[in-house]
Amino acid sequence: MDPDNASEIRPSEAMIVGPSRRRRFLQAELVTLFVGTLFTILASAQTTERLALKPPTGWNDWAHYQCDFTADDILANAQALVKTGLASHGYNTVTIDDCWMQKDRDASGNLQVDPKRFPQGMKAVADAIHGLGLKFGIYEDAGYLTCGGFAGSGESKGGGKDHFLQDAKLFASWGVDYLKLDGCNVYVPTGGTQDAAYRKAYSAQAAALKEVGRPVVFSESAPAYFQGTRGWYDVLTWVGGYGQLWREGTDIDVFDPKKPDASRFNSILWNYAYNLPLGRWQKPGNWNDADFIIAGDRGTTLSESRTQVALWAMMSAPLILSSDLGKLDPRAIAILSNEAVLAIDQDPLGESATLVSRTPTIDILFKRLKNGDYAVAISNRSTNTAQVDVHPSDLGFSGSDGCQVEFENLWSGNRQSGASIHADVEGHDAAIWRVHAGSSCGAPTRTGTIILTANEQKHEFGFEGYTRCLSSQGTAGACTGSSSETWVVGDDGTLGSRGSCLAVADAKVIMQPCSASTGQHWTWTRAGQLRHGPHQCLTGAGSGLTLQSCGHNLADQIWSLPNR
Repeated sequence: MDPDNASEIRPSEAMIVGPSRRRRFLQAELVTLFVGTLFTILASAQTTERLALKPPTGWNDWAHYQCDFTADDILANAQALVKTGLASHGYNTVTIDDCWMQKDRDASGNLQVDPKRFPQGMKAVADAIHGLGLKFGIYEDAGYLTCGGFAGSGESKGGGKDHFLQDAKLFASWGVDYLKLDGCNVYVPTGGTQDAAYRKAYSAQAAALKEVGRPVVFSESAPAYFQGTRGWYDVLTWVGGYGQLWREGTDIDVFDPKKPDASRFNSILWNYAYNLPLGRWQKPGNWNDADFIIAGDRGTTLSESRTQVALWAMMSAPLILSSDLGKLDPRAIAILSNEAVLAIDQDPLGESATLVSRTPTIDILFKRLKNGDYAVAISNRSTNTAQVDVHPSDLGFSGSDGCQVEFENLWSGNRQSGASIHADVEGHDAAIWRVHAGSSCGAPTRTGTIILTANEQKHEFGFEGYTRCLSSQGTAGACTGSSSETWVVGDDGTLGSRGSCLAVADAKVIMQPCSASTGQHWTWTRAGQLRHGPHQCLTGAGSGLTLQSCGHNLADQIWSLPNR
């Protein structure tokens, strides 16, 4: 598919034609044989396509243990998933990250398990995890060495044979259900490109998993190695064809035993910030991975834990815990196992939230759910309590004068109804509701902010320099929460704010009364461009707006719009 084309071409449905009168019996036999064969093919394809139709959940050792773990640590956390009840709430996969293998392969080229960490071997660990009713995941790398310097699956340094199929067969023999493939030390041949080298490696791994015939959820780290470059969005165009989830950027802060209580909250906010504008890339079976859930672990307060779980749920992000589960506070376990919040994350539509509004300290998010309900969340980045009111019109409901909504606070379970949602959100905390809109509210329009993802400089709260809000005042600057930053995306390609529409006149970007003028028609591509005509793009140059020739993944031409 053209990465600049936001639409998809779907195959038409096949017609079914009955057999003719003559030779009916023979044709019936042939049809039966054909249908049976077709069913087998489709069933096989469906097995692959149906992996991870909801965001994967589970536990991984890395963010808490890094390389300081043994088989006992892995199994203790697997048992804790069951004992705490987290497994019964869907956290069903235990994944061992880097450092489990030796630095060299054996004489036959096979990976070797570290005997000090795993004296009984890896199969015994996998069997024990399966025996708990859980799934088993493993880590490897697309390069010749893992990030920790252990044996990778990729081509050797300087080129040569890869080990993707050989390793996939080994993993299948252990009963691996989930594979995380990192992207350190990928060999890029002279004259080749980094994108081509990574795509070759991840394609080879996907093909190897398909050949061994075991359904394995495939987690790709490729995009993370391109963040901050134009190639980042190129990689996002192809990873979904090989795996079910992918890491786009920065690793979340890991636990430091030398500074056990050092705050990790800014890392949570930063990962949320880069992940939120990428919702257009995901769908059931393909997920943006904002990295591990460290909620409840050292370095996060209970308020901050609620924030991470709520934000990840609103983004439909994978929920992969990475903490010492046996030491979690019962209150943290209650946050992680909140069924109502988990249902927002695991909603079958698989949508990521729209950013309704952003101030220097507050984000308001809105998400459509499968059953016709909606989810709303408010995140408070400041240390002070914030009083926030959300009205139906803020969420795009047109019948706002008589619009009544029912809303359930998913942390407390309290239910209310009225013409607005009011919340006192404590510092570093997040509130989240399931909302049912009355019939007088109508269907919501695509309403919210339009973000320019142009700057990746990390700031105190993780993203003030990362996103800029499009304003109907003719700027793309720091988000303030002003009504001038609220846009309605029309089905006719218009972008309206405060009664006017973004337009082009005399080659200049202006606001003018909304009409059917072609000067007000914009096309948003999957690459993030807002195109006016086939070759001109809205460009956030400095703090102003211009219309310039569309470039390839230019940072000042990549916009994120409200979801449908």
